[in-house]
Amino acid sequence: MVDKAIEKMNKYAPNFRNSIMDKAVLIPQWYENVFGCTNGDFTHGVIRPDQMFDFRPVVGWSGYETPVGNLYLCSSACYPGPGVTFIPGYNSAYEVLKNWERIKD
Repeated sequence: MVDKAIEKMNKYAPNFRNSIMDKAVLIPQWYENVFGCTNGDFTHGVIRPDQMFDFRPVVGWSGYETPVGNLYLCSSACYPGPGVTFIPGYNSAYEVLKNWERIKD
């Protein structure tokens, strides 16, 4: 798979392959052993263009607040995910606090 990705990049950036000095392929078992991530996926699934930025988790829901009253989304499955970081939870909590007066009623 790594070679396929490199070949694809090389197609658009000639000499890309020759500019690589080293590479590491981190397989799911490595993540599971090193970080204890079940099934070895610290990014919570495959990163695809249709799951990035304001498309995550679905178009229009990247602001943490959902169409369901007082339901906020925060996880690796949400913007600015993926990955196991504090950022989605922090940002979601900030949104809740920003809207506190409106939502506490």
